[in-house]
Amino acid sequence: MRESVLVIGANGQIGSELVEELRRIYGNSNVIATDIKPATSEMLHNGPFEQVDVLDFAKVSNLIRKNKVRQVYLLAALLSATAEEKIKSAWRLNMEGLLGLLDLAKEEKFKLFWPSSIAVFGPTTPKQKTPQHTVTEPSTVYGISKLAGEMWCEYYFKKFGVDVRSIRYPGLIGWKTEPGGGTTDYAVHIFHEALKTKHYECFLSENTVLPMMYMHDALKATTGLMDADAEQVKIRTSYNVGAISFSPKELAAEIKKHIPGFSISYKPDIRQQYAESWPQSIDDSVARTDWNWKPEFDLAKMTEDMLHHIQQAVEH
Repeated sequence: MRESVLVIGANGQIGSELVEELRRIYGNSNVIATDIKPATSEMLHNGPFEQVDVLDFAKVSNLIRKNKVRQVYLLAALLSATAEEKIKSAWRLNMEGLLGLLDLAKEEKFKLFWPSSIAVFGPTTPKQKTPQHTVTEPSTVYGISKLAGEMWCEYYFKKFGVDVRSIRYPGLIGWKTEPGGGTTDYAVHIFHEALKTKHYECFLSENTVLPMMYMHDALKATTGLMDADAEQVKIRTSYNVGAISFSPKELAAEIKKHIPGFSISYKPDIRQQYAESWPQSIDDSVARTDWNWKPEFDLAKMTEDMLHHIQQAVEH
């Protein structure tokens, strides 16, 4: 029997593309997508979908048992900017969702993926080439929940042998879905506005450098970590992964090579404060050594690919 896979939070920025990638690997019928919101027509037609609240543990548990699920990807969360507006909801979803799945993984012995974030770092963390083991003093609700989550993952691995694996995602850039309320969202919106109006007003200041990753590489990192042999996975909090670092000004200059009339202006908001508390570049040498992580996309290649796919989507 083929391995059965469950994705929780399948309609989000990562989930929608991860479901597609996992269905390519394991076969459409073997990857069950779930979300609290109804499915997109594409997801519904390409394989099984269930509308589920991650906090409804009885329903989640039943799905896992009934389908003999061997891998779970827990992506349901409130992201940085949204979490600051909905503090208690964010904590409940981000924490209780993880703890519930860790308990289920302990009972049912499935492999669990849970994403962490560069938000675990804070103003006191080294900004350049942030090491795997360093100061983690986050200043946002999202970051606090991710740091706590990392410690719970390690605890369940050491105490109960739960095979839980995690990546500290940098800002993620993809063309398929709208981003979900994060501080790095500008790096997705800018492409859409460049093609639509040739102008973008950025909510971060021009020289705010942040670590970023193209969605292709994020999926590669996620499936690469999950495919690694258990003895290769030496970090059970969360792995640093890096790819590209750039500022809004540098991204705008790259876009301008393809759209000469493009212009950008800057109107920093509260998200500027969150961005300033995060690293500018990531040292991911541990992930490279442990399970051979290596990104494929640089700024130029990503920009070209994003514009190409968004243009294609608009034309169709």
